[in-house]
Amino acid sequence: MNNFINEKLLPPILKFVNTKAITALRNGMLYTMPFTIVGSVFLLLANFPVPAISEWVASSGLDVYFNEAFGASFAIMSLFAVMGIANSYVKEEGFEGLPAGMIALVVFLLTMKSSVTDAESGTIIGNVIDKTWTGGQGMISAILVGLFVGWAYSWFLKRDIRIKLPEQVPANVANSFTALIPAAVITTVSLVIYVIFDKFLNTTVVEAIYKVIQSPMQGVTDTFGGAMMLGFLVPFLWFFGVHGSTLVGGIMGPILTANSLENTAILKAGKELTVANGGHIVTQQFLDQFMTVTGAGMTIGIVMYMVMFARSAQFKQLGRLAFLPAFFNINEPILFATPVVMNPIMALPFILTPMVSGVITYFALYSGLVPLFTAVVVPWTTPPIISGFLIGGWRTALLQAIVLVIGFFIYLPFVRKVDSLNYLQEQGESMEQIEKDLETENKKAEGQATV
Repeated sequence: MNNFINEKLLPPILKFVNTKAITALRNGMLYTMPFTIVGSVFLLLANFPVPAISEWVASSGLDVYFNEAFGASFAIMSLFAVMGIANSYVKEEGFEGLPAGMIALVVFLLTMKSSVTDAESGTIIGNVIDKTWTGGQGMISAILVGLFVGWAYSWFLKRDIRIKLPEQVPANVANSFTALIPAAVITTVSLVIYVIFDKFLNTTVVEAIYKVIQSPMQGVTDTFGGAMMLGFLVPFLWFFGVHGSTLVGGIMGPILTANSLENTAILKAGKELTVANGGHIVTQQFLDQFMTVTGAGMTIGIVMYMVMFARSAQFKQLGRLAFLPAFFNINEPILFATPVVMNPIMALPFILTPMVSGVITYFALYSGLVPLFTAVVVPWTTPPIISGFLIGGWRTALLQAIVLVIGFFIYLPFVRKVDSLNYLQEQGESMEQIEKDLETENKKAEGQATV
């Protein structure tokens, strides 16, 4: 089994994870994190989950200013993403990445029009950046542009197609001239593409990508099957030692965030946020707070067993060490010290727990028992229950508590089995004797079941 995993299954997974495109996407999206968290704070203040507070904020007029701060941070996350991805890609190739990030921003702006039409008067207003496409709706375009510019810029530098200045010239000046030829060519090509879409297709690149690629992807993720896929992939990859949270989050995060932003747009349009009004169920909050809360696999159940019921000294000590980190969603000590990674006994509950949580959460949101999530994102270290309250009020916090309790009972028989093995080893029994004891216990259990 281990040979199959190490020689057949793991190499292609690791090869995919370590490609330049996936690495650049994963690292580049991290640049958006500070702005999404800061923007989420202001969005939370404008739409606090306690009616009395939210009504006071609205009546005082503060919600307008809070929404301005949200619009200047979270609502332009595609701009941060496109620069971060291009920058990360070029760094992976061994070159200075900032010029590529700046070129990517230019190209991304060329995917959209610089004018908007006033809905009431029909007047065309020029010289603007349309925020419709700088947030979630432009995220797939930002990813594609970032990867394209990163690859193209690196192509020029690897072939030394650039302006070289003497060594005496300061590095910042030399870097500017280094970027000149790639910037001119990439921008020109992007302009030609812009003209083709505008003159012959009567649309823009960002609109075309949204309709053809992003919208269908959002539709697929925002289904029961999409939710189950997310719940399966994160722990499945972690089981092999691959950071599933980062990988899945890097690829699917932009789509899930776009779903969240569209939910917020429904509220801002004065509509009720419901599935019937086009609200999305599967969002970034769905993944973060109901599938990876307390860490991949929702392993707080393992920690609680170790703290309250463990027999082996190993688990008792590990429980004491892992208890506090687990409440701040840090579970690497549990994954590698229990161990969960590459442990066949723990594979089933590790994968099953987030999927069961996903089933319960999906139907709670679909039925309206719990409100759909807006774009409010809490820091990933926010403890459970508190995070649930912040993103959706008391009903969301209660649902979070329920799925965590269910997760404990899913883990219980499996972690108890591992604990028993550890305890017997600590008592000095050999693995052969332990296996005989387990076999005897199983036969007794079968005999009792037959009677």
